[in-house]
Amino acid sequence: MQRSRLAGVLVSALALALTATGCGGGSAPGRATPAAGTTQAAPDRVEPLAGSPKSKLPVTVGSADGRRVTVASTERIVPLTGSLNEIVFTLGLGERVVARDITATFEQAAKLPVVTRAHDVSAESVLSLRPTVVLADTSTGPAEAIDQIRDAGIPLFVVKPAKELADISTRIDTVAAALGVPDAGALLKKRTQDRINAVRKDVPAERKDSPRVAFLYVRGSAAVYLLGGAESGAASLLEAAGAVDAGKESGLKKDFTPITSEALAAAAPDAILVMSKGLQSVGGVDGLVRIPGVAETPAGMDRRVVSIDDGVLLNYGPRTDQVLRSLVAQLYGAAK
Repeated sequence: MQRSRLAGVLVSALALALTATGCGGGSAPGRATPAAGTTQAAPDRVEPLAGSPKSKLPVTVGSADGRRVTVASTERIVPLTGSLNEIVFTLGLGERVVARDITATFEQAAKLPVVTRAHDVSAESVLSLRPTVVLADTSTGPAEAIDQIRDAGIPLFVVKPAKELADISTRIDTVAAALGVPDAGALLKKRTQDRINAVRKDVPAERKDSPRVAFLYVRGSAAVYLLGGAESGAASLLEAAGAVDAGKESGLKKDFTPITSEALAAAAPDAILVMSKGLQSVGGVDGLVRIPGVAETPAGMDRRVVSIDDGVLLNYGPRTDQVLRSLVAQLYGAAK
C-alpha cells in the first residue's frame, strides 16, 4: 500500500499484535468442502498484453495525493508495490521496469533489484536506478523517502489502493493514463473484467446456506493472529465467490482484530481463508486449529481451510480472476 495491500496488512497486523500483547467430520449442506489444508498456488507469471505499447507522452495526470504530475518518459519505471508492478508488466511495459517492491514475486520481475527494506521504500536505492517515473500508492512510505524522490526531480505518481473488485478497472485505467498508454489500459481492463465475469458464472446460485468464510491473517513467527473484518480487503472476493464474509457478518467493522475464542464463535465460519505463507508459518492445518478458538468453529472441526498465495490474494488486479477461480474451486470442491 504504498507498499501494497499485503504489506499494509502486515503493518496493521503487527501493530494490533503489539497492542494485544501490551508493548475432521462430514460435510454439511452449503459448507465449504475443500481437501483439508489444500494450498492452491497462483500462477507465478503474469500474462502481458500482446505487443509493446507506445507511450503517448508527455501526460499530466492527477495524483491520488492531490498533486498534478507530468510524466515525460517511461523508459525507466519503478513501481513501489507488487500490485503496481503486476499492472505495469501486464500492460506490456515490463521491459521498462527497472526495480520492484519486495512483494512483486511473479517470475518476470524476480531478477529486478528490490528497492524496499521491510516494506519501507529506500529512496537511495530508487534514485540509484535513475528512474524516469515512480509509481506508488497512498500507503507507500516512509514520507521522508517519498519527499526525497520528489526533491530529486523524479515524477512520482500516487494511486489509490484497490480494496475490492469494483476498484480494479479504475486502478488499471489510472496507471495506464499515467504511463501514456490509455488504449492498452482499455484492453487490459476489458480482458480482466471478462475473465472475472466468466469465473462468476461458475459460482453456485445464491442460497440461504452460502458458506461462511473467515479470513485469518496469521504469522506464526511473529505471533500475529488476526481475524478479518469489513475492511480487511477479503469481503469483496468472498461475496463474489458466493460466500459470506464471516468476520464482517459478525459485526467486525475494522480491517483486523486479534483472534479470540469469542470473536471466532460469533463469526462461526464454515471455512477459513488464509494466505499460503501464513498457513505454513503456523505449521499447516494442524497448527492452525491449535490457535485458541479455531478448533471449536465448524471450519476447525471439519478442517476446512482455503489457502491462496500471498502475492495475489489482495492485489485486485489483472490476476484476480485466478484468485477468484481458486477460491471457488476450493470452496465448492472442484474447479468448474
